[in-house]
Amino acid sequence: MTVTTRKPRPAAVLLTPNAEARVAKLMSEAPEGAIGVKLSTPRRGCSGLAYSVDYINEASPLDEKIETQGGLFFIDSASVLYLIGSTMDWVEDDFTAGFVFNNPNAKGSCGCGESFTV
Repeated sequence: MTVTTRKPRPAAVLLTPNAEARVAKLMSEAPEGAIGVKLSTPRRGCSGLAYSVDYINEASPLDEKIETQGGLFFIDSASVLYLIGSTMDWVEDDFTAGFVFNNPNAKGSCGCGESFTV
């Protein structure tokens, strides 16, 4: 009998150290009952899909789960195909602060950068 071991597959989204630190900060300030932070791509904006990061109180068994040093990060199962190979970063400057996504699947985005299309 031959036993085959599979290599663990890489996460759909790579979180930079800045993004992981932001998840840790969010979880340190999370409302009671929050188990993690979840990324999804709801339909909205002028290009069709947007990035949304929210607290969650329970995970769907189909969601992708990424364990970070600061807490659990989930990716909505319906969004994974739009996000495979993406990098999520947290960027702050004098005027703005927010998550920034480098998504190789995005074929276009709106002028304000709030939504994208695949």
